[in-house]
Amino acid sequence: MARFEINSAEVAAMGHGAITADVFFQMGIIHSTGRGVPADMVAAHMWFNLAAAQGNGEAARWRQEISKEMSTAEIAEAQRQAREWMTRH
Repeated sequence: MARFEINSAEVAAMGHGAITADVFFQMGIIHSTGRGVPADMVAAHMWFNLAAAQGNGEAARWRQEISKEMSTAEIAEAQRQAREWMTRH
């Protein structure tokens, strides 16, 4: 599988063509594990949410798992950020 060097929503949106569910999923992995960036469960949840919305079942499972470690407010913020990302892109 390809390694993606995308560390933010702004950078992810700069590529050519449509961003696939796999790219969103990799962003969730990067942020949930802290690979190259500080671990950020809100960002990870947002990326997994975007990937799941495009049909990535593995992303839905990861989102569910990290949700167990997040507060209700953090989940709500992640969902808000995912909606905002989808509106802007």
